[in-house]
Amino acid sequence: MFTLVPSNFFNPATAKETLAAVTGLKEGESVNHTLIQEYDAVLIYSYREGSVDCIPPIAEMLKQLPLCKEYNKIICSLSEGFLYIAIAQGKSLLLANYFRAPDFTTAEYYLFSSLKKLQLNPELSTITWMGRLETEDEMSLYRYFKAVEQI
Repeated sequence: MFTLVPSNFFNPATAKETLAAVTGLKEGESVNHTLIQEYDAVLIYSYREGSVDCIPPIAEMLKQLPLCKEYNKIICSLSEGFLYIAIAQGKSLLLANYFRAPDFTTAEYYLFSSLKKLQLNPELSTITWMGRLETEDEMSLYRYFKAVEQI
């Protein structure tokens, strides 16, 4: 679980309370944070106590998002049964979220639902996918997007 907070509103002493207010932390979860300079924000995230402090994939995605060449910047990753998605227009971050997606069809559902909500036309957009895409999944995305890039 994670949330983004503008840097000027972030207080390390209340990070756990901030995350708990929006996600509902579970027993045995610890909280950490990392600066996302590209959007002048702090990513507050949880991890299981006793496990390795693992920064969620969204952190790297938010760092890669400004490198996308198009005005509509869409970057996704499917990891451990979750679709992570970050969308920006120009320098404005519009969405950074994740959804339970046990398969690619479910991931597409959440992707297109997010684009519709933000009123972005996939036919005019390039999508960047972090990680490996199966050939059939890549072809499925090509049916809707102007281009598909993988990093």
